[in-house]
Amino acid sequence: MTKQVTVTIDGKEINTTADKTIVKAAKENGIHIPTLCYHPDLKPTGSCGICVVEIEGRRQPERACTTMCSEGMNITTNTKILRDARKMILEMILADHDTDCPACMANGKCELQDLCDNMSVTTRAIPKKLKMQPVDMTSPSIQRDPNKCIACGRCVEVCSTIQTVDALTESGRGSKVFVTTAFDEGMGNSPCVNCGQCTVFCPVGALTEISEIDLVWDALLDPTKHVVVQEAPSVRVALAEEFGMEKGLATPGKMYAALRRLGFDRIFDTNFSADLTIMEEGSELIHRATTGGVLPLITSCSPGWVKFGETFFPDLADHVSTCKSPQQMLGTLIKTYYAEKSGVDPKDIVSVSIMPCTAKKFEARRPEMNDSGYRDVDYVLTTREFVRMIKEAGIDFKNLPDEKPDSLMGDYTGAATIFGATGGVMEAAVRSAFFLLTGENLPSPELKVLRGVMNGIQEATVEHEKLPFPIKVAVANGLGNARKLLDKVRAQKAETGKSEYHFIEIMACPGGCVGGGGQPFGCEFVDRGIRAEGLYTEDTDLPLRYSHDNPMVNKIYEDYLEKPNSKLAHKLLHTYYFERSKTDGKAVKEVTHKH
Repeated sequence: MTKQVTVTIDGKEINTTADKTIVKAAKENGIHIPTLCYHPDLKPTGSCGICVVEIEGRRQPERACTTMCSEGMNITTNTKILRDARKMILEMILADHDTDCPACMANGKCELQDLCDNMSVTTRAIPKKLKMQPVDMTSPSIQRDPNKCIACGRCVEVCSTIQTVDALTESGRGSKVFVTTAFDEGMGNSPCVNCGQCTVFCPVGALTEISEIDLVWDALLDPTKHVVVQEAPSVRVALAEEFGMEKGLATPGKMYAALRRLGFDRIFDTNFSADLTIMEEGSELIHRATTGGVLPLITSCSPGWVKFGETFFPDLADHVSTCKSPQQMLGTLIKTYYAEKSGVDPKDIVSVSIMPCTAKKFEARRPEMNDSGYRDVDYVLTTREFVRMIKEAGIDFKNLPDEKPDSLMGDYTGAATIFGATGGVMEAAVRSAFFLLTGENLPSPELKVLRGVMNGIQEATVEHEKLPFPIKVAVANGLGNARKLLDKVRAQKAETGKSEYHFIEIMACPGGCVGGGGQPFGCEFVDRGIRAEGLYTEDTDLPLRYSHDNPMVNKIYEDYLEKPNSKLAHKLLHTYYFERSKTDGKAVKEVTHKH
């Protein structure tokens, strides 16, 4: 049991434990200590010194993010010495920092900007010493601006410790330390999987998505183009917090209304193709499980995970579902099924997706994603880019009336909307797999045992008297946990020739898409949980909660695809994978084929 201790912070006596830092104990008791490099979901480094406090009996201020509480501590968080020290640190950072704030994606969400504002710090105190360096634009998804980097180390920590990708590293020593990639070759020539967790954890906008806002505006304002948009499940639970509404509130109706006012010609929903994915993936799982196919089947809707698997686990490629992600399925169908139904020439269609994910930008540009005969998805906007477009257009999002998406590929079930939360894909798949195996729906659609894990591995066994066999499943949150789980699968296969699991869900981002690399800045794990609850609430409130009950999905099979896993479905909705270099992430060779 952790030792209980009593400390005093700014005259307030606090009962806490010896395993907590001063910052954490203060925050839990409503006491504010300014921080910059600190993040509650990462191991503290104490690199910036903003959080210094005075402790009675100690000669010098201590960093509150790395100093543990001990019995009898008397701590002061705000004195002239501390205030002067913090201001000096901020002034030194600004002297070596690009302060073109209005053009920065993090403007208004920048932790450095907030600190300087709160402490009345300006750029005039210390002469500018910044020597401008080129911005790294080698990646299709993420740009790295060394002129904004403050070397806090957050991005390195999340990339190496939580995601275990090690695309970013710190170089130099002391005040000369800086963040870069191996041999300074750029993000696009590193093992980066484009997950974008570095962009979410960066406090200053030094790492952001490659913006496609202007390209989308150009398409919307071009009268010769027919612009069609789709939106991922977790986008609808991240918008509210950006417009002064309740955090985690699902706002699909206002989202559709905003898209119409931006000028999109047709509004479909990625949730529709999430239901379609379940039908394809569930049928694939059952076929493998009943015919002696390769198991476990691993989900394929997270492109960050897919590239991670191609890079670090190409020997397990046959385990990954051949299903495209919901984004790519709908992109293909927009330029085939929709084009045919609407009479619009697919060469005139511009397909746009709005995603919580920076890796979706990479996925849309994979050369094999062109089964429609065109690039299936032309442009990908993150949630952050979508918010910026809404603000650019002067749309009062909070007071928009609720509207509906367009028919044909806009309807969805509760099973689709929980795709955005970790464990949601698995839960949705089990709902329909049970039906496909037994001809009946589960007694309850909710599998709460798979919910709520923000950064770990969750296992479960689905048993029922009508199932021909128990279904053993696992869910991995974040790529570090995926690595642990896949190492276990490897070990089991090496020892016994098979794994204990039937089905594995992997999401590149801890918490799932609700915590994606394109979601609003400042996203802690607790915020991801709140957004996930918003998706589960929408699931509960929807009239249909099983993917196989979606009438539009059934119609597309009747009218066009024939049945799940048909020849045409495989041509349009399935894909294949590559082995990638662990050095630069480039494809080395094809390792699977379409069945």
